[in-house]
Amino acid sequence: MSAVAVTEREQLRARVLRSLRAQGFRMRAGRLVPPDPNDKEHLRALHAEAVRHQIERSREGLARHEDRLLTYIADGREVDPERIRPRLVVVKPDSEDELLFRYARLHWSIPVSAGYGRRLRFVVYDSTNGKLMGIFGLGDPIFSLGPRDRWIGWDKAAKSTRLQCLMDLFVLGAVPPYSQLLCGKLIALMATSREVQTAFGRKYHGSRALISGKPLTARLALLTTTSALGRSSLYNRLSFEGRPVFQSLGYTRGSGEFHFGNGFYGDLRALAEANCEATAKDARWGTGFRNRRELLRKALPLLGLSRDLVYHGVPREIFAAPLAHNALEFLRGEHQRLRHYGHGVADLFGRFRERWLLPRAARDDSYRSFEAESYRLWIRK
Repeated sequence: MSAVAVTEREQLRARVLRSLRAQGFRMRAGRLVPPDPNDKEHLRALHAEAVRHQIERSREGLARHEDRLLTYIADGREVDPERIRPRLVVVKPDSEDELLFRYARLHWSIPVSAGYGRRLRFVVYDSTNGKLMGIFGLGDPIFSLGPRDRWIGWDKAAKSTRLQCLMDLFVLGAVPPYSQLLCGKLIALMATSREVQTAFGRKYHGSRALISGKPLTARLALLTTTSALGRSSLYNRLSFEGRPVFQSLGYTRGSGEFHFGNGFYGDLRALAEANCEATAKDARWGTGFRNRRELLRKALPLLGLSRDLVYHGVPREIFAAPLAHNALEFLRGEHQRLRHYGHGVADLFGRFRERWLLPRAARDDSYRSFEAESYRLWIRK
């Protein structure tokens, strides 16, 4: 290796370590030690650098639309809790809804991915004023998730067959001022609605697996998601007709890539591609590495750093929302037909309105002081 190459690696190693320290991590015996996982303010700070980088990467595609997109964000005085009526819209490619979805997800306190594999995105508007209430997106689940797989009771064969009947909520939440009226709970309820299941069926009916070419089922049995910051107040105790909508399955081990998404991931990728064998299993998936995590586990040792730095130590609570009375039996292959709950958006909103929305509005009117301009990401030129 040339002296120039050695120097470049030393400089990249220093950048990685400086970034990890700046985010709030400490190093102990080559492993990362995060802040207290019960301190949500510190956890938000931990993600802040990655969020800022994601916003900056999106500037070129979205900043010129920001003035128009802000017209979809309500001032508090434009919201009348008594008259709110949610309208669910499936996001189509290259549409105004897609721009608004991409813009809204930049406001999350953690960096949000664009979703993987199959992807179905939704925006929710308030029909009374045309303003955005919230968003959610469904993407392919990861193949191996221990707490989920044990809870379902999957064996290898059933999992291989029925994983396609599960989708992961990669982003979900309300935007202000609706978030101040607990509308995140409404968005979570709507994700389990009959309308979402119908949209899933329409999009994937007749589709085939990319690698095997086998027909895919368009039956959706279960949604999973993970909390943004440790234990979740959004999904816990969220019920409908006496049944918990989301069930807690435990916590992740605290691994991922967000702490490397701060401007030097491209350099790490170039390093791995120049020095390591590509690992994509099939040409139709691409010719590079299978995923970001594997790339990092290849690149970090080249800098003299432990591959275990992908374990950031910030656990996230795992939740599952069955969409049918027999969702688990179906996923295990014991039943061949699903008996969906079948609740529509109107039914779910009715429950939310009486249980959460109106009581919250009656005891706390701080939402009325929210100004849409405060939602702006980029300074107007």
